[in-house]
Amino acid sequence: MQSSSSSSVRSSTLTRLPVARLAFRPFFLLAALFSVLSLGIWFAFWHGDILLRPFGGLMFWHQHEMLFGFAAAVVAGFLLTAVQNWTGLPSIKGGPLLVLVGVWLAGRLLMAFPLGLPPWLPALVDLAFLPAVAGIMARLVIAAKRWRNLIFLPALALLTLGNLAMHLGVMTGDAELIRHAAHLVVLLFSLLMVVVGGRVIAMFTANRLGLTRKPPIPALEYLSLGSVMAVVLGQLLVMLGVAVPASLLAAVMGLAALANAVRLSRWGGLHSWREPLLWGLHLSYAFIPVGLAMWALALLGGSRADAALHALTIGGMGTMMLAMMSRVALGHTARPIRTLPGIGVALALMVAAALLRSPILALFPQITHWTYNLGIIFWCLAYVIFLFHYTWPLLSARADGKDG
Repeated sequence: MQSSSSSSVRSSTLTRLPVARLAFRPFFLLAALFSVLSLGIWFAFWHGDILLRPFGGLMFWHQHEMLFGFAAAVVAGFLLTAVQNWTGLPSIKGGPLLVLVGVWLAGRLLMAFPLGLPPWLPALVDLAFLPAVAGIMARLVIAAKRWRNLIFLPALALLTLGNLAMHLGVMTGDAELIRHAAHLVVLLFSLLMVVVGGRVIAMFTANRLGLTRKPPIPALEYLSLGSVMAVVLGQLLVMLGVAVPASLLAAVMGLAALANAVRLSRWGGLHSWREPLLWGLHLSYAFIPVGLAMWALALLGGSRADAALHALTIGGMGTMMLAMMSRVALGHTARPIRTLPGIGVALALMVAAALLRSPILALFPQITHWTYNLGIIFWCLAYVIFLFHYTWPLLSARADGKDG
């Protein structure tokens, strides 16, 4: 009886801890910090200094950890916070949330410092995180019968499958499997951006600027989402060893690029130039059609898709996540939703990093060294600005004294 009482006291204490009140708090903070630290290590490696001997080597570690360390943490923080609004049911907090954060941290530590352990052990710890996130979401979505939000569950399952394939690629020395799995994961995160962007960007823009929101065109919505899903399916088949014609995949990517460019053009982005939290979202979404179009051209030309991948990862994921975290962290800590000093500069730095690392590098490959260096520096500066403004709000109680 006494043990049960002390356990509930501990749980109550942890729930009162501001950082453990909702998932966006620890995951946004840790994701931003982790991206700066990991890119600092990558920058050192690019200059010939080996600061780390991680699982799978530094090349694998860089691509894996930016996806499953940084991006997965942001997605988890966003989804496990948003699901509370979508379902009206309380999301994970307190001790259970800190345990989930511990699972993510354990994965990052074992990926960076494998300690001579058998490869399956770091892989198993790393693989545990996203299924746990999916399980928490599923429980709330099913309990509330909010079926439209089930779309996130197969996406999280496929992300886990992609992660498993990357680990298997390391264990078997199959570089092609690692590459195809990483491509699938980037496309899955792009699909999540298409889903979430479609839900919020037009709404945020219309509400903030007092515009009349154009009603969505159902056929365009289905085409925008369906074509990206078809691209994901095509890449999944490629990863599984099915011979999908490059021209067919390129055609579907081209269609997805066109549909999403038209979709974006209807959201009022041209009116958002004075509001960095808005134009950051619009420009980040614009990198989805840009990246898909560049990827389609790479497939048709028989070349590697590296530049296209960085359009999607830096321009799409990195920029949208910075804009979304900057907005969500203010709203959920009951602070006025406004662009804090320097956040516009941070978003501009991310856009510049994406332009340097994708279209400019594709056009001028002779300046590779400069584009790599500046891209890394710009990302790190952008996320240091975020940490400067948001570390304290994320670690402190809501401004209105309410829970969350």
